[in-house]
Amino acid sequence: MKNKKTTTIYVESLILTVSHQRVMIDSDLAGLYGVTTKALNQAVKRNSNRFPEDFVFRLTPDEKEQVVTNCDHLKSIKFSHALPFAFTEYGAIMAANVLNSEKAVEMSVFVVRAFVRMRERVAANQIFEKRLAEIEKKLLLHDSSLRDLYDRIRPLLLPPPEKPKRKIGFLEEPANGYHHGPLAQPKLAPRLAKPKGSGQHSTLSTYFQFEL
Repeated sequence: MKNKKTTTIYVESLILTVSHQRVMIDSDLAGLYGVTTKALNQAVKRNSNRFPEDFVFRLTPDEKEQVVTNCDHLKSIKFSHALPFAFTEYGAIMAANVLNSEKAVEMSVFVVRAFVRMRERVAANQIFEKRLAEIEKKLLLHDSSLRDLYDRIRPLLLPPPEKPKRKIGFLEEPANGYHHGPLAQPKLAPRLAKPKGSGQHSTLSTYFQFEL
């Protein structure tokens, strides 16, 4: 990775939308944290009490198929008999904490930044769409010719849509299931310095205070 911005953009490209939740697939997260997928999932199983239902869930067969179909870099899991795990933002942070390696802690910072960037972009687009709707409503009250002009320029004003391949899963209201519920937004408080007098690798708590 060349720099912080490039790294954050790359990490953001690995975030998918599955069943209305933004997640990272276990193989992608393991690659970022410098471990094998097997090692990551074993660490999660050993610390299962630290990974509740809104931190990590296993994809259904249909979700796995759609992930593989829409994400070229995940073709390698197509013939795997095991269903991959999906980590929410909470789960990705906790995974770095249980792995407790310098690489995992370092990359978890970029994972947080990537999730934050995506939330900010979605919020900005919603505000922009609302403003365009207000303009459109006012133009309708004045002149039909203005409305015709607005219809032609409106596509140029809209932000580019998200790539369809990033959305995985069905758009209908999901059936009751533990991993289909809404996620609260995490509250993270960055610390500016590592604790002094320690020769060990810092855990993620060095950088974040969890306020779940």
